[in-house]
Amino acid sequence: MARYVDVHPVNPQPRAIAQTVRTLRSGGVVVYPTDSCFALGCVLGNKEGMERIRDIRKLDQRHHFTLVCRDFAQLAQFVHLDNTAFRAIKSAVPGRYTFILPATKEVPRQLAHPKKKTVGVRIPDHAVAQALVAELGEPIVSSTLLLPGEEDPLTQGWEIKERLDAAVDVVLDSDDCGVEPTTVVDFSEGAPEVVREGAGDPERFR
Repeated sequence: MARYVDVHPVNPQPRAIAQTVRTLRSGGVVVYPTDSCFALGCVLGNKEGMERIRDIRKLDQRHHFTLVCRDFAQLAQFVHLDNTAFRAIKSAVPGRYTFILPATKEVPRQLAHPKKKTVGVRIPDHAVAQALVAELGEPIVSSTLLLPGEEDPLTQGWEIKERLDAAVDVVLDSDDCGVEPTTVVDFSEGAPEVVREGAGDPERFR
């Protein structure tokens, strides 16, 4: 059974955050809120955790996970940034965007695109997500909590607990965080290309 933890959306309780991070470090899969949707997450290198997330969402091996980072300095450890990308992304984070960029050697091979060698990264503007990655000290390997056959992500923590009780280890809940996923911007070819319009304003990248 998953542990259900209700945390304050602005000032999350440190004990709850620490307990959730211990679960992540011990190989667990958690559900946590972001500034766009709830997300499924595990730690870097947790292959079993990634498989569990794929199984929950019924995804194949081609699914690309996102590295949810604490800040720009952490993000820059995992992706290569030219001057154009640096300036554009720096002005947009934290926020409701996912950026596709060339991966550095810090990114595990199974996370990078097999041909393009890219990875998605983001810095959420949400106190709970920020507290988690700060306590963890590294990015969370994440995927939007969108269940197979459903058009919209789940928005209520109690419902997530009911439906995924046997599939995840922790459900970290704090207020409704919306149903619109991030706007995805691809910088892998240099100039930004909006490949999915979502919660973040795409016009700043056009």
